Parts: sequence; structure tokens; C-alpha cells
Amino acid sequence: MHTLDALRCQQDAAGNAYPASTFEVLMLINNSIDNSYQIARSYQQQHPNFQLHIEQINLPKPYANVGTARRLLMDAAHQRLSVMGRDNNIIASTDGDTIVDSQWLHYTQAAIEAGNDAVGGRILTLAEVSDARQFHLRDVTYRCLLAKAEALIDPQEHDPLPRHFQFFGASMAVTCQMYQRVGRLPRVPHLEDLAFYEALVAHDARVRKSFDVKVYTSARLEGRVAVGFSEQLTKWVADQKLGKMQMVDSAAVLLAKYEVRKRLRNYWELKAVTAERCSELLVVAQLIGQPVQWLYQQVCNAVYFGALWAQIEPLLHQQVLLQHQSHQPVTEAIIVLRQFIAGFEPAPVFETDPTGTFLPVGRLSA
Repeated sequence: MHTLDALRCQQDAAGNAYPASTFEVLMLINNSIDNSYQIARSYQQQHPNFQLHIEQINLPKPYANVGTARRLLMDAAHQRLSVMGRDNNIIASTDGDTIVDSQWLHYTQAAIEAGNDAVGGRILTLAEVSDARQFHLRDVTYRCLLAKAEALIDPQEHDPLPRHFQFFGASMAVTCQMYQRVGRLPRVPHLEDLAFYEALVAHDARVRKSFDVKVYTSARLEGRVAVGFSEQLTKWVADQKLGKMQMVDSAAVLLAKYEVRKRLRNYWELKAVTAERCSELLVVAQLIGQPVQWLYQQVCNAVYFGALWAQIEPLLHQQVLLQHQSHQPVTEAIIVLRQFIAGFEPAPVFETDPTGTFLPVGRLSA
């Protein structure tokens, strides 16, 4: 019951207890084969002032997955808040095997009150002995460096440095209003948190990835879902036994994409018909291998920049891969990112010749 203890004993920045009347916890026990429901009910009776609502269900096999369970919970929270007329209140999600920080709610609320629509918390693994932990830490190092490089190239006012890279079900929050706007949690059996994040980005939601918001989970190899964190850890361990290197998306490819996205954002935000702006759009068109007239029409038709980028990024990906490998060993990627960050200057990651060919700038060389 450590998960429930952590939620019940939330504190503000000064260490004062959060009033029990200011939040409630919805707990769904689905397809359980143990006594989880009885334990939860006993906990509820021991702490009558803790607003804990418990539901036990058995989902049919096609729907017995984490995506359905999380959607049911978040939809229920959305409905409860909507009935009370609290569209700007917060729907926060965590997992049953996760322990939230004592100030999880406080910093989540602070990020929303700062003007953000959603918050991704930092998910930390417990310092336990595990063959998989070294692989996880390498991956986290790579992704944190990538998040920093992304912020340097294409900074976002609502999500400044320091920031991390995570927006996962173990610690994610969204306003009731934004949850409704993006169509609620997508109907997918797993990786529903990633699909939800993509929907938020496509609607230009202000997503803050705050280091202040954090939770703790286990780096276990046995998980409860078919696709997720434990599955990835298991794969890394298995690959090591086969002599395979831990691979990640190429740092050069992602840095190039961030630069193109920044160019396109420059045009989107100003939309001034000047020679400089037309030149910006022409460069992006060359890089994605499309006529500038076509790109201009997509810009005009797009309601959200995020939706525009979701359309452009796959075209850019095809072009970038003509000149770069799609993956590289994580240790090499970390070196590239550290060198890039150390030598960063607010200039293009690459230049282009008149045909739109990528010409890497020296600062990206390993």
C-alpha cells in the first residue's frame, strides 16, 4: 500500500499536508487474480478522510489491457470534474507499482498554474541491484541530453531548461479542458501515454516536463503489460547476452530534424510575406523534397503547428536517412550530444546547397 500512502500523504512546498478535501483518488482494479480489492477496501476503511474511490471490473479479453484501464479512469475523472463545472482542474495519472513524490501534486499544480496544459513528471527507478539498470541509465542519459539539445535548437517558452524527456502514464497530468479538446485518451491497447502525448503536441498543448514533478518505480524485468518499460529492459538484457550493442535513434538525424522544425516554426509564428520568410519556407521545402507551393498550402491549411509538423516530419525523415544511419550505439550518441551541447551556438545544425542536400556543420563531427 505504499502507492496509496504516498498519495494520501501529499504535502505543499513548505511540508504542510495537502487538505484531503482538495483532491480525490480513483482506483481501478481490473481482471485481478489476487486480493487487491480486499486490501484496497481495508485501506479505505482505515483512512475514512482520504477520498479514495475503488472500482473492480473484469474486462473482456480484447479490452483487458492498460490502455483501456487508463482510459476508463481518466474518462471517469473528466466526467466527475465536468459535472462539478471544474474544466480547469487537473486529471493526474500514475501506476499501481509507482510511488509518487511527497510534493507530486504541489509541483504538478504549480506547473499548470504557470500556464501549461499538461505536465510530464520525471520517472526515477529505485536503486536496486539489476542487470538492466545500467542500460536504463545509459538510455536516460542519452534522452536527457537529447532534450537539452532540442531546447537549445528549438526553445519553447513554456518548457525551458532544465527539462527532461518523459511524458508517461506513471506521471502525467492534463487539465480537464485540454483532455476534452484532444479527444481524451486514444483508444489503443498499449503505449496509450505516447499516443496521448502525440495528440497533445498535435493540438499545440503547452506541455511542461518538470524535474520538480517526480515519481519512483522499479527497474524490474517482469511487467504487467505486453509492451512497456519492463519489456524494454528485458530486451536490453537479452541483447547483451547475444553480444548486441544498445542502439538508439541517431543523434545527427534528430538534431537535423530539430533544426528544420525550428525553421518551419519561424515561418509559422511570423507568417510575414517577406523575402526572408519566403527564403525560410523554400529551404524547408527543399529539405523535405517537396515544391514550396505545396508546403505553403499545408501551412495555410493547418490549424495547429503540431499537426503541421506531424505531416512534415515523415517526409523529412526519408530525406535525412539518405545521408545518415537511422541508429547508432547509445555510447556514441551520448558523445555526439555532449560535444554538440558544449559547442552550441545559435546557428543551423546543417547548411544546404541549392539542391537541398544536407551539409553537416563542423560542430556535429565526433
